[in-house]
Amino acid sequence: MLELQPKKGPSGYMQAACGVYTPKRLVRRVSLEAKRIKDPAYLGEVLTQQLRVESDKYSTVVLNANDGADFDGARSNPQKDVVFGGMLKEEIQEAQDKLLEEGIYPDRLEIGSLSVLGALADYMVFTEDKSSTLVLEIGADVTNSYIVTSGGVEASRPIPQGYESMVPVVQKELGLKDAESARKLFFSNTFDFTGMGPVLIKRLMKELQSSIGFYEVQTGQSVGMFYSLLLPPKLAWLDGAIASSLGVQVLQIDPIQWLESRQVTLAEPVQQKLDPRWFGLFSLMANYNLATPAAPDAVPEKKV
Repeated sequence: MLELQPKKGPSGYMQAACGVYTPKRLVRRVSLEAKRIKDPAYLGEVLTQQLRVESDKYSTVVLNANDGADFDGARSNPQKDVVFGGMLKEEIQEAQDKLLEEGIYPDRLEIGSLSVLGALADYMVFTEDKSSTLVLEIGADVTNSYIVTSGGVEASRPIPQGYESMVPVVQKELGLKDAESARKLFFSNTFDFTGMGPVLIKRLMKELQSSIGFYEVQTGQSVGMFYSLLLPPKLAWLDGAIASSLGVQVLQIDPIQWLESRQVTLAEPVQQKLDPRWFGLFSLMANYNLATPAAPDAVPEKKV
């Protein structure tokens, strides 16, 4: 990452656009009732009644689900499908304070989830990828799942299970005497959990299969790809276990040409050390105020 890091300014701070993943962030796709879209009170009702968010404690935004533009209910033909994004105000302050402690001055603070989802949809437009991709943010206690296509965010769902829920399973399967011993082993990277993967993710798979099944029945589209972010490096093996259990492929992103189309050129040393986990960082760099050209090697869509 040092190759991508600019020098600090005269103030001693490095100015940056920052994507943060606050613990209680909100990223939810909602289909609005067309007859109520122009009601000024409607969005607030969705936030408090449907999404169970205390609106006075959150900073929120409403975006069109297909292109990420700000939702405008006053338009003659407003979008019905939207994404609500938000962060607790106190968590925003905590994130800003932590960045300042690290010598980073945030010129722009974004919900990292929204940035990545938007970039992924844009990348799929660029590569003319017509597949539906399951995107997972597996945290300690919550897994946020999304389905993304080149047409935007198609579905979202928070699942109250994360990698901490796998620790009791590790303890039971290996006959360990306490949860702390199981946790240390789980995160130690000294034991190969690959064979145990299907057992560890069994509960999570039940929820994901339910979400995917609902989406496929509703849309007639199959989910064929899988992409994850936020997993600790020592748990990266979970990606393969999840993809195998779902019968899908792990999405391999080659960002160089896409970034160039978005006015970002990577130096040769950076290209040689590309890490899949950097896509979130790249999503903050891209210039989206441009038409999206097709990838040079994209296969033209066949017309029937």
